[in-house]
Amino acid sequence: MYSGTGIYSVPEASKLIGVATRDIRRWLFGYNYLKTPGDELSRVYSKPLWKHELSAEEFDEDVIGFRDLIELRFIREFTRHGVSIPIIRRCLATASEMYGVTHPMSLPKFKTDGKTIYAEAASEEDQENSLVDLKSRQSVFKAIIKPSLYEGLIYDANNEYANKWYPAGVKSPIVIDPSRQFGAPIIDSTGTPTSALFASFLAEGADAKAIDITSRVFEVPAKSVQAAIRFEENLKRIVH
Repeated sequence: MYSGTGIYSVPEASKLIGVATRDIRRWLFGYNYLKTPGDELSRVYSKPLWKHELSAEEFDEDVIGFRDLIELRFIREFTRHGVSIPIIRRCLATASEMYGVTHPMSLPKFKTDGKTIYAEAASEEDQENSLVDLKSRQSVFKAIIKPSLYEGLIYDANNEYANKWYPAGVKSPIVIDPSRQFGAPIIDSTGTPTSALFASFLAEGADAKAIDITSRVFEVPAKSVQAAIRFEENLKRIVH
């Protein structure tokens, strides 16, 4: 049923994109807060930034899909560049309306200057290199440096949705592809989960000999096994 969607728990998503689990839950599942500290009567509900792909009723825990994962990666970058969540929320709504999609921020069309988010003009009548300030909906003509948001992403034939992500760069053998292994990180050429290679490496003694054994058992090149080990070790260092 969820083939091609990808399935990630919140802790898994947190490690893959480097966003705290608390932020993922707040951004995608909503939260309550007190508008006036200490006053329970001022409790307010903050809605999710968008409706995530997977139905909560069908899983034992909160999970998200591949498009959610990639969208969150962009939200992370926008916040790191100084764009606030209220502005991101407003820009998401405008971009969804402009492009008619549910996950607009992962489209290859956006730039930021740290104050707002700009989108490539959707109208053919707009001049070349025109951008739309999604916060105010005003067209602007200014040079804005595009963050390295799109590194490692592979888009579909229509250049609309990211359908693969090479988290360590496109030259790395590791890919996250929602159509394979439910979106778990794998070796692109063989489809072998990096977690399986790492587990084998540890079980065999976590040394050079273990790399050789794992390579032969899984029929995966030794260089790919080494890349998988580095990738998994980096994930374990990320604690949120």
